[in-house]
Amino acid sequence: MPTDRSVAFFDAQFRRRNGEAALALNPFEVLALPYLSGHVLDFGCGLGNLAFAAARRGCTVVALDASPAAIEHVRARAVGEALPVSAALADLRDHAIDGAYDAIVSIGLLMFFDCPTALRVLAQLQAHVRPGGVAAVNVLVEGTTYLEMFDPRQHCLFAADELRRRFAGWHIEHDEVADFEAPRRSVKRFATVIARKPAAAPGARA
Repeated sequence: MPTDRSVAFFDAQFRRRNGEAALALNPFEVLALPYLSGHVLDFGCGLGNLAFAAARRGCTVVALDASPAAIEHVRARAVGEALPVSAALADLRDHAIDGAYDAIVSIGLLMFFDCPTALRVLAQLQAHVRPGGVAAVNVLVEGTTYLEMFDPRQHCLFAADELRRRFAGWHIEHDEVADFEAPRRSVKRFATVIARKPAAAPGARA
């Protein structure tokens, strides 16, 4: 059973999933999907909605999450739909990414780590995108007032422009900050960046 508060929060949500609404792409996944191709890593996949949407478009997807309920669901769905999605349970704070990917997606994850860990993991994600490939990252940022899902001992609200600054030197395909209403008149403020890694120099190894 998950002991991390945020993992336990989402594991319980995933076990209560109900109907088609739970399997719909969220607005950030809708933004990311057109940019995904080839070999894709979904880092913090949840129920795998984006992973399966990408697979239906011809991608092969590795889906990772810390929620046992999520990974059980993704594995069963991959078999049932006969789609090229492989899923693994992982502590994403310390998971060592193996290989390079044409696209790496991390939506709604990094804010659940302490800030040094979040930035270290972000740098690892960037390092494993192939030259010319895409990273799509989405986080809650400063200005968020809905905090119930966070472990007070470890979370990180980025500055609103932090993601964009961390992708300096990449081609920014999409960059936005958006507010969403949350319970009890609170707010979730999200930053989303989709960026393309510079192509390798001639003769360089990918």
